[in-house]
Amino acid sequence: MIIVESTVDIDRPSTEVFGFVADQTNAPSWQHGLHEVRRLTDGPIGVGTQHVFVRRFAGRRIESRNTYTSFEPDRFVQFEIPDGWLTGQASYLVEPHGAGRSRLTSRMEFQVAGPAALASPLLARVLARDSRRDEAALKALLEIRNSHSTNGGSPGSGPRHEAT
Repeated sequence: MIIVESTVDIDRPSTEVFGFVADQTNAPSWQHGLHEVRRLTDGPIGVGTQHVFVRRFAGRRIESRNTYTSFEPDRFVQFEIPDGWLTGQASYLVEPHGAGRSRLTSRMEFQVAGPAALASPLLARVLARDSRRDEAALKALLEIRNSHSTNGGSPGSGPRHEAT
């Protein structure tokens, strides 16, 4: 099993950060290699919301679906990816972290099927690296797009990661 957990502080209110990451149709704007996300279900986002996505990961094209399995408005979303050579679950937890700031914690737990399972340690490192890059892009996108400040964040507010 591959587990990657990362945290990034973003100089935007938690409700704004959560609204952006919980709407996965926004993800191609900040996740490198994610080419397309389409919502398959109608109505408000919540438990049961489904998406189909197309991405390139570790040199492979992945087309799969995910389903939201847990949803706490303005705070937490968890989704399952049930099919394909890389299956598992992922989540976003967004918490207030000072006035107008948020802490986003991303967690991924994946199983690798088939011959690719032999490369799980390498895939864990690739996922951690990609997560760092994507969270930095998300932070920049949200802070630049909506920022009142000119400092672009405080020292030490960049992403922190752990991969196992």
